[in-house]
Amino acid sequence: MTDESRSMPPAPHTGDLPTIGVEEEYFLVDPHTRAAVPAGPGVAARASRVVGDLVANEFAECQVEGRTPPCRTAGELRGELERVRRALVTAARARGSCLCASGTPVLRQGGPPRVGDHPRYRAGREQYRSMLDDFVIGALHVHVHLPDRELAVLTGNHVRPWLPSFIALSANSPFFDGRDTGYASWRSVIRGRFPCLGPPPYAGSWEEHERLAVLIADTEAMLEPGMPFWDLRPNPRLPTLEIRSMDVLQDIDDTIAVAVLFRALVVTAAEQVRRGDPGPRWDGEVLRAACWRAARDGWNDGGFDALTGQVRPVSEVAERLVGHVRPALEQYGDLAEVTALFQRLAARGDGASRQRAWGRSGAGPAGVVDRLVLATAGAAPT
Repeated sequence: MTDESRSMPPAPHTGDLPTIGVEEEYFLVDPHTRAAVPAGPGVAARASRVVGDLVANEFAECQVEGRTPPCRTAGELRGELERVRRALVTAARARGSCLCASGTPVLRQGGPPRVGDHPRYRAGREQYRSMLDDFVIGALHVHVHLPDRELAVLTGNHVRPWLPSFIALSANSPFFDGRDTGYASWRSVIRGRFPCLGPPPYAGSWEEHERLAVLIADTEAMLEPGMPFWDLRPNPRLPTLEIRSMDVLQDIDDTIAVAVLFRALVVTAAEQVRRGDPGPRWDGEVLRAACWRAARDGWNDGGFDALTGQVRPVSEVAERLVGHVRPALEQYGDLAEVTALFQRLAARGDGASRQRAWGRSGAGPAGVVDRLVLATAGAAPT
């Protein structure tokens, strides 16, 4: 529920390399209790002295958002992410807290979160009521420059069957309020109960996309038709196709790899549309079920093969996905980044697996938070 009007500024499409941008939502945690604390406004204000509007407040005051400007290459994106995280880590320390990249708070203070003072946040509280009592979640959003709205909607038809794979790749929220939920991405479960979140409906045109949003908004399941919060959407204010289904990741290397992988998928899908293919009509309920499976198991069990609809071992899903977008990855010099990501996943598991391993080491939930704080700051705990 980020204020999209303050997101990344538009950027021109440079040559045949679409720009990419990233938004990350972090928690602020107390260094002694390790619980999430409402330090966001102060931390954002202090960090903005260094990186300007690349940081902002979030829905819950125990969070803060960092974002990059549009970037052309993986190296450029890495530099910008490091700069923004460094500014936020420093600002958090100065305000007596720590920056923590996790899809849900491992530990949190009791009661509903303190909500930021913004008209959209207040409207959301009025509309969704107690559904927001535990709506404290940290997301990773990736934008790919795609200014043609009609093309963006049809491209989304090709991309939407891959949403479960991106949930599984980014799963980084097994704990909530001090307990292991049994899910790899509890954040996805929290989001999934909202009627206006999840995979977007299939739309044969931009006009149909808008019509569906109006019909849903009329039921009051969506705040406003011009600002849908589907997991994949043409951004309402930016010339981008945006994915919103992922947990924020601990390590910048993983974030970079996921971002360039998504760009390759968008580029591949857009080319399919240009060749006259409007995209597969996967049923929304099937995709919601596949997203639930991905949230439960993460990158550790079977995954949804977007090309066939079958559940396959995640290693096979990875092979299929990379094979599908390989020409784009090679064209933009990103194949090594993505290959290294899947090698890390095979060796250590997803973020949820790492969190659980840290918890089993004897340190408990507080130790998990400590490891997350180190990873967010740029250290690399094993």
